[in-house]
Amino acid sequence: MPYLGSEEVVKELRRALSNPNVQADRLRYKNYITKVIRYMTQGLDVSALFMDMVKASATVDIVQKKLVYLYMCTYASDKPDLALLAINTLRKDCADPNPMVRGLALRNMCNFRMPGMTEYIEQPIVAGLRDKASYVRRVAVLGCAKMHSLQPNTEIDGTIVNELYALLRDPDPVVVVNCLRALEEILKDEGGVVINKPIAHHLLNRMKDLDSWAQSEVLTFLLRYRPRSDDELFDILSLLDAFLLSSHAHVAVATLRLFLHLASAHPTVQADALLRTSAPLLATCGAASRELRFAGLCHVQQVMRSQPGLFGTHYKRFFCGYSEPSYIKFRKMEILVELVNDENVALVLEELRSYCTDVSPELAQAAIAAIGRIARTYSEKCLDILTGLLGLKQDHITSAVIQTFRDLVWFCPQSTAAVCQTVGACVDSPQDSEGKQALLWLLGEHGDQISSAPYVMEGYIDGLKTELSSAVKMELLTAAVKMFLCRPAETQDMLGRLLHYCIEEESDVCVRDRALLYYRLLQRGVEETRKVVTGPKSDPSMSVLTGRQEEPISEWDSTFNTLGPLAGCDLCPQTAATSAADQPSCRAENELLPGKVDTDVTLSSPDDAEEEISLSLGPPLSHETFEKMWLDLETLHRQTLGFPRPRAAPDTLQAALQLVKIQTLAFTPGDTVPWKAYIYTRSTETLILAELLQGDQQAPGSDESLVVSVKQQPVNQHAIRGFVSVLKSVLQTLNPIKSKN
Repeated sequence: MPYLGSEEVVKELRRALSNPNVQADRLRYKNYITKVIRYMTQGLDVSALFMDMVKASATVDIVQKKLVYLYMCTYASDKPDLALLAINTLRKDCADPNPMVRGLALRNMCNFRMPGMTEYIEQPIVAGLRDKASYVRRVAVLGCAKMHSLQPNTEIDGTIVNELYALLRDPDPVVVVNCLRALEEILKDEGGVVINKPIAHHLLNRMKDLDSWAQSEVLTFLLRYRPRSDDELFDILSLLDAFLLSSHAHVAVATLRLFLHLASAHPTVQADALLRTSAPLLATCGAASRELRFAGLCHVQQVMRSQPGLFGTHYKRFFCGYSEPSYIKFRKMEILVELVNDENVALVLEELRSYCTDVSPELAQAAIAAIGRIARTYSEKCLDILTGLLGLKQDHITSAVIQTFRDLVWFCPQSTAAVCQTVGACVDSPQDSEGKQALLWLLGEHGDQISSAPYVMEGYIDGLKTELSSAVKMELLTAAVKMFLCRPAETQDMLGRLLHYCIEEESDVCVRDRALLYYRLLQRGVEETRKVVTGPKSDPSMSVLTGRQEEPISEWDSTFNTLGPLAGCDLCPQTAATSAADQPSCRAENELLPGKVDTDVTLSSPDDAEEEISLSLGPPLSHETFEKMWLDLETLHRQTLGFPRPRAAPDTLQAALQLVKIQTLAFTPGDTVPWKAYIYTRSTETLILAELLQGDQQAPGSDESLVVSVKQQPVNQHAIRGFVSVLKSVLQTLNPIKSKN
């Protein structure tokens, strides 16, 4: 919308620009041109002055030419007829003796967005590609890409493409980089610029002449080249070696990505490159720019997927600063959890505990969740901190601690007794929906260990009419039924009132259907209800899987130095593999599946179709019992399986074994040599204990293959053969490397 009085302003400017006395005074004339530009940038329509401004371009003053060119580019599309006159003026300036004028005229002529411009700018662009001045060549190269964008559907001019490829050897480094960008734009439908051996070697030799951003650009283009021999590969890596320690973070990261790409067949070279680039990455994590700091943290997380201990000694660099934004603090806490070890666990927990009282509830809850993740390995130390946080009596802290307790009990069953004791002594109840669901799950799942569980649950049932969350109501129904199964005398009356209200008065259809389901289950009998509702539980004998499974660098190097890590789309497979059904909040749905209640499984041996073995989990073994039996019994069977251990995540291996009723007692970390795993199962009346071992120097030929040792009580050779056959089939399914046998 034009300003009030704009017509008078335009008339006044026109009179001034056409006044011979003003034109004779260069300073006054330039001041009026500056006024035109000022009004234009403020939104005033000054397109009526187009002819006067075109005349003003006939000057030797570079500043005045720049102002007039800016005006022309702005209004050329509105005045296409008059713009043709401007084009003639610009074409004339393209032949000016001053290279700065030639470059300015060519650049602005390419910025005219009008139909039919190609025929006017093609000849000046071709002439500019052969100009003696490097500035004009820079502009002309980018003009080729602009000319192609004006008519993207036309056939590509081979002459222009050949000229651009020839200019890759231009002495000016900026021209070289501009040629790469222009060729990439022009040839994008054909796959972009082609990097062959001569071009790749030429670009590598010119790297030292480029500025930092041009170096980053060239390194990205070099990803398209594959060396033909190891000698050529290591020559290239030698040339790039100095750029790994560049003071510019983007150059160091781009070089690292190229290193990882070229040395994909040499893991030792990749590991050394990651080690050398750790210093620039750490420097990026402490950069003054918040955006750069966040990008550095995201890439550190990505590197830690293959090198978990690379930044272990620098864990203090990831302590949060007071003035840092929350998104940076969240990333730092995630990294701290991964860097925890026996030496720094006390300091890291102390730091995280200070975040738990932050003024931001989201940050405080994230810190509590981080302590909960560490508690899966260091339960005792973390439980003391979490118990102390309950004494603060703040709603968001209480809710986060209860949710952490719920997850901890599921992942670390050995912490159940301590968690139940703390929950039973807790006076305050969470007020938000997520906290209530977590508390109700604990009461229902472990109500037999919490003395006050029925009375706490009765308070929720009495206040059911004021509860707004349907998820809380459904969790309350499930918890009440589970409580009834373990403590019927104290729960029978309140369960009846709860079912009556949910069936007769509840307006939510999902809650009403859940109540009807439980009511009909109870009509079938307590044992039938127990089979459906209780479902499987985590085994208290399972130890926590310490250490993180290292991933191959090839899993993530393609997204390194891209927006992938920043956008969060490049997730750790170990995290992504944990399905929603494994979370406690979703187990209420899975507990209704009758397929979950089977305790025995009958499997056929793949080696002998007539041989079958029936495995079952039975009561769990404690670590002490397993160790005592393992030392007392003799090894009855020892076999080399002929393939290495599966490289799947520990959770995946554990879940696969559980599907065939083989229980996992303990793993060693993935990077430990020798690697061991202790497992056990039952077959009819026989207890089978086994050890998986890789890297045993005493067994010839078994340094790379898995060796299984089996002990049994009482002895049953048929059960041993069937167990080894089932175990071998499961491990082969997870292992992409075929067996040698």
